[in-house]
Amino acid sequence: MTLPIDPAQIDPDDIGAKQTTLEMDHEEAIEHVREVFTDAGFGVPVEFSPSELLNEKVDADRDPYYVLGACNPAVADRALEATDGKMGGLFPCNVVVREEAPGRQLVYHVSIMRIARLVGMAPDDDEMADIIADTGEIVDDAFEAL
Repeated sequence: MTLPIDPAQIDPDDIGAKQTTLEMDHEEAIEHVREVFTDAGFGVPVEFSPSELLNEKVDADRDPYYVLGACNPAVADRALEATDGKMGGLFPCNVVVREEAPGRQLVYHVSIMRIARLVGMAPDDDEMADIIADTGEIVDDAFEAL
């Protein structure tokens, strides 16, 4: 199967990639990111640690890695409506907190709204552009507060 897009040609802005580094321990960073994203208008209905799971199940010896599944309910509702329910396959919007070194955490996020439009799950129309702009603004506010 040939991909409809060339991944090497995708600019991080095309997928709304954002990242920052926090100088704090892993657990403190998770709490901080959760609080900042909640203050920005996201709920965090799902959380899990892939590193704990993989270390336990397959002895992966992974450094701390945590995923906060963030969701802005009003925007999520609009996105479901605009995509005839397809957007739910990508919910929630994940924010990763990954330990790069003790006391140094990378926080990373990509826009599921932008990705859905890129791969054809979401329409390339004004309504979706507005949804993408709204979520982008909320995520920008959160990253500025980190």
